[in-house]
Amino acid sequence: MVSNPTTDPATGTASTAVDVPKNPTVESKPTNVTLVFVALMTTMLMSSLGQMIFGAALPTIVGELGGVEHMSWVITAFLVTMTIAMPISGKIGDLVGRKWLYVASIAIFVIGSAVGGFADSITVLILGRAIQGLGAGSMMINSQAIMAEVTTARERGKYMGYMGAVFGVSSVLGPVLGGWFTDGPGWRWGLWMNIPLGLLAITVATLVLNLRTGQAQWRHFDWIGTLLLAVSTASLILLTTWGGTQYEWGSTMIISLAVLTVVTAVAFVLAELHSTDPLIRMGLFRNRNMVLTTIAGTILGVAMMGALAYLPTYLQMVHTMTPTSAGLMMIPMMIGMLGTSTIIGNVIARTGIYKPYPIIGMFTTAVALYLFSTLEATTSLTVIGIYFFIFGFGLGMVMQVLVLIVQNSFPITMVGTATASNNFFRQVGSALGASIVGSVFVHNLQDKMALNLPAAFAQMGEQGKAFAQKFAEPDGSNRLTPQAVAELPGPIRDAVLVSYNDGLVPIFLYMVPLAVIAGLVLFGVRREKLKETID
Repeated sequence: MVSNPTTDPATGTASTAVDVPKNPTVESKPTNVTLVFVALMTTMLMSSLGQMIFGAALPTIVGELGGVEHMSWVITAFLVTMTIAMPISGKIGDLVGRKWLYVASIAIFVIGSAVGGFADSITVLILGRAIQGLGAGSMMINSQAIMAEVTTARERGKYMGYMGAVFGVSSVLGPVLGGWFTDGPGWRWGLWMNIPLGLLAITVATLVLNLRTGQAQWRHFDWIGTLLLAVSTASLILLTTWGGTQYEWGSTMIISLAVLTVVTAVAFVLAELHSTDPLIRMGLFRNRNMVLTTIAGTILGVAMMGALAYLPTYLQMVHTMTPTSAGLMMIPMMIGMLGTSTIIGNVIARTGIYKPYPIIGMFTTAVALYLFSTLEATTSLTVIGIYFFIFGFGLGMVMQVLVLIVQNSFPITMVGTATASNNFFRQVGSALGASIVGSVFVHNLQDKMALNLPAAFAQMGEQGKAFAQKFAEPDGSNRLTPQAVAELPGPIRDAVLVSYNDGLVPIFLYMVPLAVIAGLVLFGVRREKLKETID
């Protein structure tokens, strides 16, 4: 590895470039970029659907399997393992090439789908989702990195726009499919459908992809960094998920997790600084654009997943919608995200200008979060749909542009590591968003139910006493499905609806300042000319 002196174009001062690995062996590039892109889009869709598909099905799942207190883990377990897999698979891809790693990641995703699909308890379902997440993280990173191997940065703006559109489609298609399966053949088909799709994707990837191969030196692989990263990430998510719900914030368990998170995070940084071939090169963060997009991406992850993971549940429980209808309510967000991402991607490819879009997008996202915080149980669905559109419009201007900025800042031999590192922090944000919002939501919901239900029981006299006893039983409120809520007597139903509303919507207001900070941070991004060639 070598370090080359360069000159900072903004300051004119000399600096040391990031260490670049030796060039790998390069095979001929695929001649049909379109066919490769279609294959990558398929697995991008699978991995992003994995994040979103249980949004609408979640109330029914916990109602069937029990364990509302573990509700957030159905989503969080997927995000935790997906987050950990990203930098690891990005690094391995840089070492050995991406084709067979990509194929293996699809296989892991299929196995996790099978385990979750046949789950007979919430614990087994969470296990299956964790396995799925490992495959999804590797699939997502390798899809983006493979795209960087077969297109120039200038062309990539267009393709990244399409990838952003895929996420927009999955944001709606996930809840819609989850709702349709839940109302129809059963929520398990949300997992089982990945089996034939995955097998098809493995076949296409094996036949179509013809990528560079690396010269792996496994004796230098950063095993210590990998272990520290996994422990630090997992303990952070456990901390935010359990704090205030399963354990008091001042409990020994939570304090221990906080200490473990800090110690392993510091140890990870030190290990990377002294590693021969680090998992995440600390030198990446000498690049200003890398630092600023990572900060913005982490905040974007918190806002995006914190909202999208629980709004379909909110629509079902507060507005008594079916899972399918709740999923369809996400269509305005898809229109905003898909349209904006596609248009902006093509504009960037044509003009080479990209800096203004993520800034405008983050401020638009902040506005949408504020609007979500004003929702009430009586808010019309039309108004909610407008808020979703604004949210999607903001996300569509940010997501893939941040990835493009990162990839344009590094040579092709480091694109996998750089993309994975940037996506890692965004996924940390997503996992934190899902876990924090989920745990605070559950905590608020329990408090609001304890506050609102006694008055409703008292209003109904003797009948209310019977319902009070029923709710006091173990799992009495843990197995509330949208259908069960709709069948409750008026006063009790209203108390539950208000509790769900007041338990969730105030959380969105807390995220508004974060989105504003992300927008301000992006003003510091240095505009660099988009590369016209593949390194």
